Amino acid sequence: MYPEGSALKPTVLARVAAVVAIAIAVSACSAINPITTQKEYQASDGVHVALGDNAEAINLLVMTTAKDAPAVLTGSIHNAGTDDLTVTLSIDGVLSANVTVSPDSTVKLGTGEGEQLVQGTSPAAPGGLAPVWIGTAELGATQSQVPVVDGTLAPYNEVVDSIPALPVTTPTPSPSPSVSPSA
Repeated sequence: MYPEGSALKPTVLARVAAVVAIAIAVSACSAINPITTQKEYQASDGVHVALGDNAEAINLLVMTTAKDAPAVLTGSIHNAGTDDLTVTLSIDGVLSANVTVSPDSTVKLGTGEGEQLVQGTSPAAPGGLAPVWIGTAELGATQSQVPVVDGTLAPYNEVVDSIPALPVTTPTPSPSPSVSPSA
């Protein structure tokens, strides 16, 4: 059937056909399944919040020891815009902090040197989600569910150990009404 000395023997053809079939089968997986490395996802413990077209809050986490205990917000605010951006953040809806971010820069949130402190009382226990308020003058305020963590894991224990006491607010006395003597 094949001339003697033919380069294409049946075993060679079978091997080539098997290699081609395997190559097609393996490459077909990407034809029906999305390529996961092209999907955007949050590769961190915290959450990402878009703040318009040119700004974002990145890797936000609430760190505390327990529900109703002092807490801090960690993460970063990035401003890719051309103007200063002031972002108002609140962990508990009572205390808030204004963070101003220069154009094309990032401000870190936390308790460390050079980081902006955003603190409050944790509305959720570690392992839960806290409704954190984030807002700008242009976009208004929005609430995002942010993971709450404690110092159980090594990367967080230094931050949790450095949470400052909450500021004590003293009510300002209102002026007492003046009583005029009656005549």
